[in-house]
Amino acid sequence: MHGITVEELAAWRAGERDFILLDVREPFELKMASLTGALHVPMRDIPERVVDLDPAAELAVMCHYGTRSERVVQFLRSRGFTRAHNVEGGIDAYSERVDRTIPRY
Repeated sequence: MHGITVEELAAWRAGERDFILLDVREPFELKMASLTGALHVPMRDIPERVVDLDPAAELAVMCHYGTRSERVVQFLRSRGFTRAHNVEGGIDAYSERVDRTIPRY
């Protein structure tokens, strides 16, 4: 699987890397914890919204723990999104290891 750590995601966000942070969690989850600048497309909507995404773009795909986002990355890669990466551990790990101001749930 093609993944990045939450520390790598933090470096991507802090730097000038051109990428899209794709958050595939449900809307109620976003209300509890989120990262600014993320594109929100719930996992269930990815198949119909894939046409809205650029297959050449670098994507960091995030969910709560990394399980849903891993499946989304597999789906995207099967459709030519060769630069899609799973954020391992999801927002939970980001909150625990990078930014403790983000609530854990």
